[in-house]
Amino acid sequence: MKLLPKLGRRTVIEPGEVALHARNVRFDWSNTKPVWMASEPIASHVLNALSMLLPEGERMFLVTYGEALELVRDEKLREAMIGFIGQESMHAESHNGALEEVLAAHGIDVEPYVRQAEFLFRKTLGHRDMPTAAAQQQVLVERLGVIAALEHFFAFLGDWILNADLEKFDADPQMLDLFRWHGAEEVEHRMVAHDVAEYFGVGYVRRGALMLLVFPIFIALLLRGTKYLVHQDPALPDHRYPVLVLRIFACMWRGSVPGIPSLLISALSTFKPGYSPEPVGSTAQAVAYLAQSPAARIMAS
Repeated sequence: MKLLPKLGRRTVIEPGEVALHARNVRFDWSNTKPVWMASEPIASHVLNALSMLLPEGERMFLVTYGEALELVRDEKLREAMIGFIGQESMHAESHNGALEEVLAAHGIDVEPYVRQAEFLFRKTLGHRDMPTAAAQQQVLVERLGVIAALEHFFAFLGDWILNADLEKFDADPQMLDLFRWHGAEEVEHRMVAHDVAEYFGVGYVRRGALMLLVFPIFIALLLRGTKYLVHQDPALPDHRYPVLVLRIFACMWRGSVPGIPSLLISALSTFKPGYSPEPVGSTAQAVAYLAQSPAARIMAS
């Protein structure tokens, strides 16, 4: 265990490694609208765009880890990977439920964007049959490196959503719980993808090269998804990209979405020698939220 100073005199006891397991959750979307932060419609759609990306991305994680698991001989790492797989599977299904019961149910056709995500994660980043075992291994290693880069961002976003005061924007409690439950588990399992990548030999140079590739693509996909949703929303002007970017920057200023500078600083931290995602967020805070998450508690009762 280690003690971390938090908020002046308060001290949080970090539990160290925790056994990962999937938590069953249930959300009631009957009263949730696509603009789920009433005073922040653009920010709502930025995070909705993340929901459109996540299911296919996490399904790619599951397929890739299913392949990698057969090659891992470290029992401790295998256990962590199995817990990771269970959690990511639940994340994919829960966000998919939000797409169907919140966005699609209110007349937003998510299919064109979801099909683009499918192409990216299934064809571009998915399994490919290679002519030799060595080539097959290298493709797997590259996919594991991409997952590690993405998981760094998801841990960062998880820490942000746990600490962001979105209630002041009249956030819908169900959607806020979806993102905070998901974010807490991302913080909880933040070491797994890094440890798997290192086990398979993703070193400093490859990690840096993949981050240089993943960061701009991740931002571009979120921006593209936000533009798509704003275009679909009849209550909002169909902003062109320059105006939309300015409105997103205004959301960042108000704190309803994470800022690009903080995301960039987080991405650059992966270039430090000896980088580890352990400082990204607090396991104690994540576990505490998971113990009180309404969606998790309703299934545990």
